[in-house]
Amino acid sequence: MKKHEIIFWVLKVPLDFMIIFLSFFIAREIRLITDLMPWLNLPIQTIDTSSLINFALIWALLYILVLSLHSLYFIKITSSKIKEFLWIIRYSFYWVVFYLVIIFLGKWIIYETEIPRLIVLFSFIIWTSLVIFERIILNNIEYYLLNKWILSKKRLLIITNKQKEKINEILDDIKLSDVYKIVWYSNSKNIETKWLRYIWSLDKIKKIFENKKIDEVLYIDSDFSKKELFILWELTRIFWIRYRYITNSFDITKTNTTLSLINNIPVIEIKNTPLDNWGKVIKRIFDLFAWIIWIIILLPLFLIIAILIKIEDSKWPIIYKNKRIWQNWKEFNLYKFRYMKWKYCVKDAYNNNKKDEALLYEQKLIEKNSTRNWPLYKIKNDPRKTKIWNFIEKYSIDEFPQFFNLILWNMSLVWPRPHQPREVNKYSLEEKRLLTIKPWITWMAQVNWREKNDFKKESELDIFYIENWSMLLDLKIILKTFSVIFLRK
Repeated sequence: MKKHEIIFWVLKVPLDFMIIFLSFFIAREIRLITDLMPWLNLPIQTIDTSSLINFALIWALLYILVLSLHSLYFIKITSSKIKEFLWIIRYSFYWVVFYLVIIFLGKWIIYETEIPRLIVLFSFIIWTSLVIFERIILNNIEYYLLNKWILSKKRLLIITNKQKEKINEILDDIKLSDVYKIVWYSNSKNIETKWLRYIWSLDKIKKIFENKKIDEVLYIDSDFSKKELFILWELTRIFWIRYRYITNSFDITKTNTTLSLINNIPVIEIKNTPLDNWGKVIKRIFDLFAWIIWIIILLPLFLIIAILIKIEDSKWPIIYKNKRIWQNWKEFNLYKFRYMKWKYCVKDAYNNNKKDEALLYEQKLIEKNSTRNWPLYKIKNDPRKTKIWNFIEKYSIDEFPQFFNLILWNMSLVWPRPHQPREVNKYSLEEKRLLTIKPWITWMAQVNWREKNDFKKESELDIFYIENWSMLLDLKIILKTFSVIFLRK
């Protein structure tokens, strides 16, 4: 474990204490101005400073204790930030409920001066928001110092017997992390790399462990025997080195298991996805709320974009539909803002004319200028672009009309992306799993390197999503989508 990780953990304790302590005084000042419920006109209640100091001091210390008992000061920089924030909200809520109960029961027994309930409520909202904001700032500072090499990154040893192309693919993924520096790799054969050192044999690996030159081991695959791998694992425990491995798809799937009976015979079922029963209901409710929020917030922007498209090309439609394949190989129309002139739009959703000139022209452009491997394509220097294209594509505004698909329920806010029929026809047997659930508005590959992924990598991310769905994963993808869109160059 790096020293800077411990320092940032320790920093959270006094910062949290200060935030919680001061939130009581901020809440008191807000309460003197307003109750935030003007229709009730509640009488103003306050508390003297000395009494408030006692309340704030005791409950700030106890709150720090609660977070400590739930390991919220031992979360690593590589841990899920969304999960950490949800835990903070969760335990803050539990604590304020407990706080209110104690205040009610303890009056005239533990203390005499009463603290107004609205001050407690305002304090809860303030300290929860500020503690999360503090975590975001600390994380960004730590990432910044790591990127500038002011702080040292985690040194990684990779153990693998994969071919050079596969190793490079994994290395490229890890290099995108701000936390790791890959310094060694262990392979039965030396594969030439410019920036990695080669090592083989347990004796040599043990030596670099002893010299504290490695922080983590990432096992992918190897030519070590089972006995040697056991020794390697023991060495990581002896020298306090983190040991992790990359699972195959079957290892991941095994986590989605349930035990049941067929008459008196115990059987284990491997589920295709955790998204079942109540999971479907929760996801549908979430989609409906997303649609309502979209209508309220984005409708003005929707109308502005529609006017700009109409000015540039007066022909209809403004919202373009494109034929896609969804769950169980069914066809549906996906809606997007039309960002090219009508004559260049593929019209498979409007007619079944196989000699569609726009389609033939697009196929020529794909063959000539595509920067991605089929069935995915990305046309470089696309001559069909309109003036508004670059803007609405850069910020994914062209996707807004897909919220109509959301209410029609042939798409969801988060799920795998839908492809065109001509793309789906090229799917491998494993990739056909993508058609077992509804398609996306945003998805795993959207927030993980976007168009840099080839189709194989994108399908792997989508299959991982299918097999490991949770509402927390959906929230992470949605929040990361905003950062990817707004920070896109």
